[in-house]
Amino acid sequence: MADNETRDVFIVGLRNAHAMENQALSIMKPQLSRIENYPEVAEKLRHHITETEGQIRRVEEILAGLDEDHSTLKDVALSITGSIAALGHTVAGDEILKNSFANFAFENYEIAAYKSLLTVAEAGGFMAAVAGLKTNLAEEEAMASWLASHVALLTQKFLSLRESGRTAKV
Repeated sequence: MADNETRDVFIVGLRNAHAMENQALSIMKPQLSRIENYPEVAEKLRHHITETEGQIRRVEEILAGLDEDHSTLKDVALSITGSIAALGHTVAGDEILKNSFANFAFENYEIAAYKSLLTVAEAGGFMAAVAGLKTNLAEEEAMASWLASHVALLTQKFLSLRESGRTAKV
């Protein structure tokens, strides 16, 4: 049975994860609406947006199982910062590359967050949460792996489009 301190850490971590996933949506959705020349990236983002929505539901289910709720304030604050981050890349001539790098970094942040949550869940005996957290972690690891394996291809396509005089940034 978890002591109050471990439970508190777990609840805060879950609320942070919920807000983090909302931030991820606020980063990915604007990118998706702007992609013109990279259908493989658009397809992967669409898929991961659906996964992220599922991750939010899983975190909400875990919180509900603990008679807790997510933090609307954290959700709103991180969604705003995500939107600002996404907007910041729109002025860049290499927007698709900057978005790809930022997405890769954010996926690794999410991976670390879920690994930490799993450690707390196991230490505190919150075994009902483990399956959902492992599913979220696996989805984040798959997205990070995809992004890592596509950096060179994406960069080559970006260069090719620029060299041919076509719009390359998105």
